[in-house]
Amino acid sequence: MPGHLLTIEEYAALGGTDVGFTELMEGRVVTCPWSGRRHDLAVCLLAAALERQLPTGLAFVVANDLDLGLSPDDGPGFARRPDLLILGRAALDRGERLLRAADVLLVVEVVAPGSKRTDCRVKHAEYADAGIPHYWIVDLAERVSVIACRLGGSGYVDAPAVTGTFVTELPFPARLDLDALIP
Repeated sequence: MPGHLLTIEEYAALGGTDVGFTELMEGRVVTCPWSGRRHDLAVCLLAAALERQLPTGLAFVVANDLDLGLSPDDGPGFARRPDLLILGRAALDRGERLLRAADVLLVVEVVAPGSKRTDCRVKHAEYADAGIPHYWIVDLAERVSVIACRLGGSGYVDAPAVTGTFVTELPFPARLDLDALIP
């Protein structure tokens, strides 16, 4: 690892890790452990359910590095690896290793063991600061729930947690059986 705070370009050049994945927080590389099979299965089932409902022109990407664009190009960067991203298909054609927050319509984090505070507070603020219009927090604890957050004013406005069936019109019409995310 370099002995200085990394820019987005330097982070992108690092490549992957053998175990888990990394994220970049204010130029610091943070190693994140594997979230487990239950988490990964829920992400896959959620992606499959959403794919069938995506409007033409939108696509989903699972676990891809995302440049939050919160610093100048030569400054300490911010990059996250959300569980699921919904964005315009045109953004995928650029072939860049890191996607850009400006291209993202919806980011979804499935709360993993040890990530609840990060997902509900830290990433909540970062994604809002990055201007991502919609953020869903899916919690697998006890009964699966989702909190839909929508950009407004000085950050996200959070809807109450929903269990059972989640129905929304924003950012696109979707209906999800949350209990089906954990077979």
